[in-house]
Amino acid sequence: MSKQTQVIHIEGMTCGGCVKSVQDVVSTLKGVQSIEVSLEEKQGTVSFDDDVVSLSRIVDTIEEAGFDVVIAD
Repeated sequence: MSKQTQVIHIEGMTCGGCVKSVQDVVSTLKGVQSIEVSLEEKQGTVSFDDDVVSLSRIVDTIEEAGFDVVIAD
């Protein structure tokens, strides 16, 4: 298992419902251990097994839910 934690900058969240939407869609992905989303900081911190799910798949899932993602280095 290759666990990674990545901070993802998420644009377009305006309320707690948006935060819940992001958390709900990401947490359903196989290989994602946890996701914490902050509306105030406009970011999510996701822990995942990159042998099971790729960061790009997580980003695509968030974007498919209607939000814009910027990866922090």
